[in-house]
Amino acid sequence: MSDDQVAGELKKMTAFIRQEALEKAKEIQIKADEEFAIEKSKLVRQETSAIDSSYEKKFKQASMSQQISRSTLSNKTRLKVLSARQELLDELFEKARGKLASYADDKGKYQEMCKNLILEGAYALDEKKVAVRARKADYDVVKKAIEAAKKEYKDQLKKEIAIELDERNPQPEESSGGVSVVGGNGKIDINNTLDERLKLLETDALPMVRTSLFGKNENRRFYD
Repeated sequence: MSDDQVAGELKKMTAFIRQEALEKAKEIQIKADEEFAIEKSKLVRQETSAIDSSYEKKFKQASMSQQISRSTLSNKTRLKVLSARQELLDELFEKARGKLASYADDKGKYQEMCKNLILEGAYALDEKKVAVRARKADYDVVKKAIEAAKKEYKDQLKKEIAIELDERNPQPEESSGGVSVVGGNGKIDINNTLDERLKLLETDALPMVRTSLFGKNENRRFYD
């Protein structure tokens, strides 16, 4: 083989090797590009997921903070409303307490009321003899009320009852009036004074008073 032939073969071999190298390099480049794209997509997904997670966490925190603020404001408003309502109720009962003593001014009505209070105690005790305690200032009215109560008791139950005024144990003069009916040899005292009646009203009738003043509580599920 001549030198020219050898050179030609070498040239062909060089071209072949170069072509294979170029193809291999292209193959490596394509594979590298594919791996880069896969890795890039993976990183993008990870970062997107991290951003979404961070956003969701911040959104929940902001939403919770807003709910807490709203709940706090609602509770403060509710407490203010409840406080204002309680002040109104306290003022209402205080005014009622201030007017109790004036009920005794109308002797006719006061005597009728004392008779009914005495009867209520007598019916509850169901004894043959009871005592009545009252303010000294009311003795004249209460004595008349006692006589009327004995008559009505007999008419209603068809039996006699002895009712006496206990002048040894009068009600305090600073009280608002009314009577106490005592039985059981002095052991049972039915307090039917006006002051006690108002206390009972504050306790027992308070839900009804609230409803009358402020309407029905829609959040309340149970009633006594």
